[in-house]
Amino acid sequence: MNKFVRSLLNIGLTALELSDRATSEMRDQVKDRFEDLTDRVGDLGDRTRRAVGLERSHTLQYALSFAAGIGVGIGVGVLLAPASGEETRNTIAEKVQDTGTRVRDRFSSSMGATGTEPR
Repeated sequence: MNKFVRSLLNIGLTALELSDRATSEMRDQVKDRFEDLTDRVGDLGDRTRRAVGLERSHTLQYALSFAAGIGVGIGVGVLLAPASGEETRNTIAEKVQDTGTRVRDRFSSSMGATGTEPR
């Protein structure tokens, strides 16, 4: 029994090492592509600023980095979403409707209590 447990643990560790190698390679590729994209955007921004005659500003770089982060977040969210698109849209629609109902109820009750309700 002890040998069997050791064998299972050994197999599990080997599988973890293999998955770590595979994800490490993928992480390196994503990092390289992101750095390449950042360099290209920076070069494009530098050329644009020189053509227009503006000083170097980090605002554009920060805005583009922020936009890229949002894009990556949305992509990862879509890939790892636990529910289908239709289920997610329905859930979002229900939450928006619930929030709208609560806001309407709150404002209608506060208007009646203050006596400012239109006649």
